[in-house]
Amino acid sequence: MKQTTPLSPCARHYIVGLITAAMLGACSPASQHSAAVTSPVKAEQAAMKASQSISERPYGHLADGTEVKLVTLKNAMGVELDVISYGGIITRLLTPDARGQLDDIVLGLDSLDDYVAGSPYFGALIGRYGNRIANGRFSLDGETFQLDTNDGVNHLHGGVKGFDKQVWDMQSFTTEHSVGVTLTLISPDGDQGYPGTLVTQVVYELDNDNQLDIGFSATTDKPTIINLTQHSYFNLAGQGDILEHQLMIPAASITPVGEGLIPTGEFMAVAGTPFDFRTAKAIGRDIEADHPQLKLGLGYDHNFVLKAQPDNELILAARVSEPTTGRVLEVLTVEPAVQFYSGNFLDGSLNGKGTDYGQRSGFCLEPQHHPDSPNQSHFPSTVLRPGQTYQSRIVYRFTTE
Repeated sequence: MKQTTPLSPCARHYIVGLITAAMLGACSPASQHSAAVTSPVKAEQAAMKASQSISERPYGHLADGTEVKLVTLKNAMGVELDVISYGGIITRLLTPDARGQLDDIVLGLDSLDDYVAGSPYFGALIGRYGNRIANGRFSLDGETFQLDTNDGVNHLHGGVKGFDKQVWDMQSFTTEHSVGVTLTLISPDGDQGYPGTLVTQVVYELDNDNQLDIGFSATTDKPTIINLTQHSYFNLAGQGDILEHQLMIPAASITPVGEGLIPTGEFMAVAGTPFDFRTAKAIGRDIEADHPQLKLGLGYDHNFVLKAQPDNELILAARVSEPTTGRVLEVLTVEPAVQFYSGNFLDGSLNGKGTDYGQRSGFCLEPQHHPDSPNQSHFPSTVLRPGQTYQSRIVYRFTTE
């Protein structure tokens, strides 16, 4: 495996400065509102802006002394989001139910030490490559690269020290109708076995329409692969299992998996199977059905195909509603697929926020390119080359019914 060449602090700050101006304006969701920020602000808009807030405090230190910060974003409607610089992790997300009662709808742990000791990617940014790569190996331009194998013989979510376990630079911002934070990370050439120095920027922007808009961008100095996503575990009731949540995914097919949950390379129609969520149904309705794919994943842990090829069109990837609270989560993305994971491997051994996280106490909806795409030539490409800018977008929309 190629060894990582660490960057000096001066080099890191220099590169961050160079890319921030180039990438933030073009790729940040905040740039969509630049005209509004400079326009006259009406009285009601000023009052709304005044009720927005951003605060920052220390969250802890890693063993090497690196400080980790926590930023709290609060919009004018009372929605609050906590994000820490370690892993870009969303540790808390308060949203209202149909009666206006706020509750935390994401699974999380109680301290930095808990996240470092072991977390199943609760709330984290995932990179360089979300999901699995078979045997941790891929070829690009005639050269074979061996990545860390941290999921049996396979590579999962960026490796032993993926983006979920690295400290990001964080800078907060405010616009006329939103609050946000920009996270920047430099992944050096050879990091976890990946080629090229990758400069990544992620923007979390919480607006006053109760939308969390997440913009991703990245550049590289060598050909590489990339597949970024966000890995929050949701429970719209706040606690308990998620089996009665009503889920709709407008996907006609999945990429079925074999051993190790690696895609076989085929596409399987969902019609007539437990994977048909084109009409909303309870997550738990078919989760114990006698189907070989469910047995492999111990439930749902599959890639649902949304479009044949990626493009810049923001589409609905999933809609989830919770009948007792009336909360609704819509997930929109430009990605060609979404991984639906029903929390099958949670076993009660993790505790946070005053509860034990048992099996299926949270669900994940991770927009992405298909797993193992570097080894499946007919899947949409995840190659990024020098001179190109990787861009992606996920929107979480919170409403009630």
